[in-house]
Amino acid sequence: MEPYYGMIFKRKSVRRFDPALSIGQDEMQAIRRQLTRLTPLDADIRAAYRIVPSGQTTCKQGEYCLEFYGEHTQRGLLNAGYLLEQMDLFLASMDIGVCWRGIGRPDTKEWEGLPYVIMLAFGKSRPEDFRKDVAKASRKPLGTIWQGDFDGEIVSSVRYAPSACNMQPWRVQSGGNEIRVFRTTDVHSAIMPIPKRPYYNTIDLGIFLCFLELSLTHGGRAFERALPDAPLKDSRSRPLVPVARYTLR
Repeated sequence: MEPYYGMIFKRKSVRRFDPALSIGQDEMQAIRRQLTRLTPLDADIRAAYRIVPSGQTTCKQGEYCLEFYGEHTQRGLLNAGYLLEQMDLFLASMDIGVCWRGIGRPDTKEWEGLPYVIMLAFGKSRPEDFRKDVAKASRKPLGTIWQGDFDGEIVSSVRYAPSACNMQPWRVQSGGNEIRVFRTTDVHSAIMPIPKRPYYNTIDLGIFLCFLELSLTHGGRAFERALPDAPLKDSRSRPLVPVARYTLR
């Protein structure tokens, strides 16, 4: 994944696509090839992909949609975000814009024996459609998302991970040789209904883990990752849901 670290600062959600632009045959072959090269969070977590014209979905955005099918568990949803964000960054390197579509619906609810999870709408874009100054991105203060002393470049870069409704539900605690990542249940959105937040925010945390591991690797930090199991249902007694623990070597 490391070659796409620089795309962290280029990618952005593209919501308007120029119909005069289209993805070429060679580019589509490269996209399909890249799907076979993605690194899962855990090889035992099942996942499947399907690329269809956007008109075959309720999305109606972009030229195509990449549909993701997988397990509706915490690990399965984390894996969805982790894998698809790798594609988001890869597509940005090809000047292909992406928009995560949580409300998009496919024409089939199951593929290769797995239920539908989420999709990416994508289409050929112009260089000016991508981010030029990442500092202008609307993100929470560093002190809100990360507690503890750590490499400032890594802490800064991970905060640019995209999330549903820009909720940024990740919270990080670091100390010694350990980084612990949580999903906060105390996050608000005027758009997303409360019952849907655990589902989409867990996918968001998978995106965040992709950014975190890219940044750690770029910074020369070797690590071991552990993924604790946790139910998706939230409760007031659990403001922070454990997502991942990293031990730095």
